Amino acid sequence: MLIFKILRRPEWVEFRDTGSTLGAPVDLADGFIHFSTAAQVAETAAKHFADESDLVLVAFDSDALGEALKWEPSRGGALFPHLYRPLRLDEVIWDKSLPLGATGHIFPKGVV
Repeated sequence: MLIFKILRRPEWVEFRDTGSTLGAPVDLADGFIHFSTAAQVAETAAKHFADESDLVLVAFDSDALGEALKWEPSRGGALFPHLYRPLRLDEVIWDKSLPLGATGHIFPKGVV
């Protein structure tokens, strides 16, 4: 199953340039890297990145992340994927810009 991480452009550039990341400031504060499923990612974008346009949507294979990926209750009791280790660039399946349109973020075809 693909899971998704939304990064601000500078966070993505740093991740791409260094080859690993502990995540965004919210991830560092919470002690794990937040991900969303395809069913959750649009709401995540609307809730946490409502006015931000220079975002990158990054896809990962949940199975490839191993045992450090835990499914834990979050928003409304839904299970969200949380990674309890650094994320490596070689784990990225794909990355795409996530622009902000007039009615919200414009997701790549087939994601949501």
